[in-house]
Amino acid sequence: MYPNLRLELWRAGIKQNRLAQMLGIDETLLSRILNGFREPTPQTRARIAELLQRDETWLFETGQKSASASSQGACT
Repeated sequence: MYPNLRLELWRAGIKQNRLAQMLGIDETLLSRILNGFREPTPQTRARIAELLQRDETWLFETGQKSASASSQGACT
């Protein structure tokens, strides 16, 4: 799952089906990418970052890193 990507889609006001159209991919494939069931190709990642005008690395950070950091903070 890519929470930063979801956030940017929301901020930009772009719906999932519209982004899929802009990318020229099936909406089901995009849904699988957004939900973490499918890894995007390097070309798809780059195109999404270009369309959203955001850093690719940041957009595709997974939620796992943030979850482990927040659980560590809760234990101290």
